Amino acid sequence: MRDINEHTPGEDLIIKTAVRLMVPFAQLFGLYVIVHGHYSPGGGFQGGVILGAAFIMLALAFDMKTSQQYMTIRVNTVFNNLGAAIFVGVGALSAIFGGLFLDYSALDKLIPMGSVEWRSFGIFLVEVGVGFTVMSIMVLLYWNLSSGGAMDEGL
Repeated sequence: MRDINEHTPGEDLIIKTAVRLMVPFAQLFGLYVIVHGHYSPGGGFQGGVILGAAFIMLALAFDMKTSQQYMTIRVNTVFNNLGAAIFVGVGALSAIFGGLFLDYSALDKLIPMGSVEWRSFGIFLVEVGVGFTVMSIMVLLYWNLSSGGAMDEGL
């Protein structure tokens, strides 16, 4: 990443500074939307889009390599697979313990905390899985589309 004092013609210092200030708040808000998705409007998809947009803002204001310094392709792949594994894992565990796919109350046999609590916690886990997957796919789509599939150039 370049030093903040380096400035070449055509670059906008105001946009870069604004993005540098907005990204942490966008990421925090995205996490808030995911975590509170089972209590209020929002959830995994909306929070994942907000988290993905934060990395896309970095790529638009700076370049794609700067964005990939904060989330590498390997980390992106881990988030993608982990999110899908959480979603499918919660559903499969529900089915294994005698319920339907994503019937969270069946997970009470795994750890007895009550069916109501398991429904709330199960929805939370699914929201986290969906959020991870949506964020990583959104960032990966941007990287692929902006680089023409090469993922090394950017806009």
